[in-house]
Amino acid sequence: MDQNLVRTLREEVADTLARQRRDDAANGIPPMSGEDERQFARAVISRVLDAHARAEIAGGRTPPSAEEEEEISSGIHAALFGVGRLQPLLDDLDVENIDINGCDQVFIQYADGREVNGAPVAESDDELVELVQILGAYSGLTSRPFDSANPQLDLRLPDGSRLSAVMGVCARPSISIRRARLSRVHLDDLVRYDTVTEDLAAFLSAAVAARKNIMIAGATNAGKTTMLRALANEIPSVERIITVERALELGLGEFADLHRNVVAFEERLPNSEGMGAITMAELVRRSLRMNPSRVIVGEVLGDEIVTMLNAMSQGNDGSLSTIHANSSIEVFNRISTYAIQSVERLPVEATMMLIAGAIDFVVFVEKRNEFAEGGRLRRFVSSIREINGVDGRVLSSEIFASGPDGVAVPAAPIACIDDLMAVGYDVNAGQVIA
Repeated sequence: MDQNLVRTLREEVADTLARQRRDDAANGIPPMSGEDERQFARAVISRVLDAHARAEIAGGRTPPSAEEEEEISSGIHAALFGVGRLQPLLDDLDVENIDINGCDQVFIQYADGREVNGAPVAESDDELVELVQILGAYSGLTSRPFDSANPQLDLRLPDGSRLSAVMGVCARPSISIRRARLSRVHLDDLVRYDTVTEDLAAFLSAAVAARKNIMIAGATNAGKTTMLRALANEIPSVERIITVERALELGLGEFADLHRNVVAFEERLPNSEGMGAITMAELVRRSLRMNPSRVIVGEVLGDEIVTMLNAMSQGNDGSLSTIHANSSIEVFNRISTYAIQSVERLPVEATMMLIAGAIDFVVFVEKRNEFAEGGRLRRFVSSIREINGVDGRVLSSEIFASGPDGVAVPAAPIACIDDLMAVGYDVNAGQVIA
């Protein structure tokens, strides 16, 4: 496919769309919905391709064949509403991660552990930056700039994948895409993937039903977000959920049969004048005034931890969140580090008291460079820790610890077993009874 032709025709179609938007606004016509605009764009693309074919014939050249026209049409549409030449990679269900170091250095990681070099995703680095700028303009709740003044960008792609881009601080623009291969996921699915045992799944389901506050920990790409989605899908559909994220990723509101009352908050970055920013901490505070049944914080990376823990300890039970950590016990030190760097400058002792009053369980998800049946990298819950109190430091017990194959097995009595039994937890299902 001639990428220069696709780019030229895409610009022509984009100009037509922009002109139509201006005319509609001038005539007081409501803007087209996203789907209506896509249908209109398909009609415009068809007209543009017809005009191109006539021009080729008039110039004595061979016009594109029907197959080539279809390919060019798909390329134009992907460039306008998708992710350009990245689209085939995102359509491949076996692709897990995509790393791009400049337009022509593309590294593709598959679910079976393979890593291969991919074809260029743009003709130049400038075109790659332009693609990210287009995605930033149309993804999320507000436009997110990507330029020399804003050299970092995180966003959710239309398919739910997470894109992180950076420029200016490296020789060439760099992009990492984490695929959302399991968006509609349940604990039963994780049992099939050997991420949890049936006993673990039963315990986690009961913990969510009992409105326990759960922190999911693990390293990068360990499966924290997938676990968060699975736990969130255990929440009854009648409950009102408010999610707080740096860039919209969870997408719980996309499945009305699972969650019919969802409000998704997204952090807002400052404008070019440094104004208008709305931080994660502010959004967590705002969520408490929005009549939530539960608050889900997509990922804790900073001072929002203090606000979130305060919310958890003040009666807003059943909250979920994720955090980066190397073990379940290391979570407490990580939270203390974030808290002491916050505006409140919370000392370690106060942080430990706050943790003990806020978090009920820490679920640690581990990734190993081993391959399960079917060629997938092994990701599994290797530890669950229950918080029992505080005595200068957080007191906790590892109620599920790593078993012979790594997956957590019962290891200690559960202190809040009565709460779990009250929501139907089967204490005779191989669990340790307090």
